[in-house]
Amino acid sequence: MWASRQPAGSPWTKWPGPLSVACSSGAIVLIGECGTGKTHLMTGLCVAACRQKRRVRFATAAGLINELVEAKHQMALKRALARWSRYDLIAVDEVGYVPVAHIGAEFLFQMIAERAEKASVMVTTNLPFSEWTQVIPNPRLCKALLDRITDRAHIIETGNESYRFRRTAKAGNP
Repeated sequence: MWASRQPAGSPWTKWPGPLSVACSSGAIVLIGECGTGKTHLMTGLCVAACRQKRRVRFATAAGLINELVEAKHQMALKRALARWSRYDLIAVDEVGYVPVAHIGAEFLFQMIAERAEKASVMVTTNLPFSEWTQVIPNPRLCKALLDRITDRAHIIETGNESYRFRRTAKAGNP
C-alpha cells in the first residue's frame, strides 16, 4: 500500500491511503501556509487518480468561480454545473487566498453541496477554518460550506514553514 511506504509520523500513515479517498466519494482538505506543499500533494493525487482512469478536474477557487459566474451571465450555468458534475474528482486550489463575492460563494457552495457523498473533492487552503469568514463574507453560507467540505473529510495540515523560503535561505539568499 502506498501509505505504508511513508515515514512514521507522516500524515499519510493515519488513514488507508490518499488515493482511495480521492477516488471515493470523500473529501481531502490540505491546510497550511504558502509554500508548504499543498498544491504539490494535490497535483500528485490528481495524477494518480488519472492513472486509474478517473476523470479529474483541477482549478483554482478563483478560476472555478469565474467560470461559473461567466456561465451564469451567458445563461449557461446549468450546463456548466452539469459539466463539472461528470468528474470523479474535483481539486479546488487556493481557497482563502482571494476574497469571494457573495455570488461566487454561492456557486462554490452549490458545487460542493451537489457533490457531497456522490463524488470526491479536494481543497487546498492557507486559512484555518475559523478564518474562512474573511473570504466568504456571509457567515451562514461559510458555515454551510465548511460543513459540507469537512463532513467525513481527511484534513491534512502541511505546516507553516515554506519549502521555497527554506530552499532560498539554504542557498544563502536571505
